[in-house]
Amino acid sequence: MIILNGGSSAGKSGIVRCLQAVLPDPWLAFGIDSLVDALPAKLRGPDGGIELATDGGVHVGPAFRALEAAWMEGVAATVRAGAKVVVDDVFLGGAASQDRWRGALDGLSVLWVGVRCDPAVAAGREIARGDRAEGMAASQAGLVHAGVSYDLQVDTTRAESLECALTIAAHVG
Repeated sequence: MIILNGGSSAGKSGIVRCLQAVLPDPWLAFGIDSLVDALPAKLRGPDGGIELATDGGVHVGPAFRALEAAWMEGVAATVRAGAKVVVDDVFLGGAASQDRWRGALDGLSVLWVGVRCDPAVAAGREIARGDRAEGMAASQAGLVHAGVSYDLQVDTTRAESLECALTIAAHVG
């Protein structure tokens, strides 16, 4: 299993697609954006779900945390059943987010990868995407890495997704 952690617009999704292309075996891709998209509309707001603030901040409540925990356990079960999985996540809680994953993944082999990107570059990507609140990329660039330990880090500031994927693939055993 591979877990990629990085801020919004750092390039994680592109790396995931490239990993699926370059790794010799089939790898399933799961991402935090898919979990958020799967939430009922009533949990996309301040009522205990997830709220994307206009300043780029992200606030999560207990209802989101409960569903996130179930999702993590489901991903772990998929790996335990024999699938190879790469996850694209945003550790808004830094080390606490990694600890939640560690609890779900107990006993599994995991490659922890930090995906870094200069905040100004990520902010430019955010604007080009047009589907993120302005300021999200800059606010998350350092926050998501606070206290997180990695086996490997890549930086997409100047490196393309394929180059980063090849670096990660070289560490997959």
